[in-house]
Amino acid sequence: MNHQDHVNLLRGAFSDTDRQPGAVWADLGSGTGAFTLALADLLGPGGTIYSVDKDASALRAQAQSMQRLFPQVSVHYRAADFTGPLDLPLLDGIVMANALHFLPERKKDGMVRAMRELLRPEGRLVLVEYNTDHGNLWVPHPLSYPTWAELARRGGFSRNRRLASVPSRFLGEIYSAESRV
Repeated sequence: MNHQDHVNLLRGAFSDTDRQPGAVWADLGSGTGAFTLALADLLGPGGTIYSVDKDASALRAQAQSMQRLFPQVSVHYRAADFTGPLDLPLLDGIVMANALHFLPERKKDGMVRAMRELLRPEGRLVLVEYNTDHGNLWVPHPLSYPTWAELARRGGFSRNRRLASVPSRFLGEIYSAESRV
């Protein structure tokens, strides 16, 4: 996938008000920042992103790319495990791309409820995930869209919709979904 694929997976969750100064989002499990960069592209100047990943070197690489490509977007880098306590303000949105599948099933409900608590009223969570319920060594616990929709409902999200998808050589398809508070 390339940058435009990343942007297209997220685009359906964004409106013109997200491009207004003051929108605050987080990318949880951001890695080297493929989806953080897509988020910056969609938020535009004046947006604020909290990029959270436990790999500090990945965050440093991400910061270099961000400064080169989107210097007018404010990014706060947090070297932290997204499953632990996060010192974040209330958010307009959260992106979680290819990260939730690292949690075993027994921990997903609690994680979804914790993300819900980070969001303002009318906030949204954008999930990017492999569209299967059967994992492998590299993607141990993926979740299909129907599985996600049920998990999101149990976690307090009342409006769930599938946004987009792209083919994947790895596990068939990657989808994005928006879940609103």
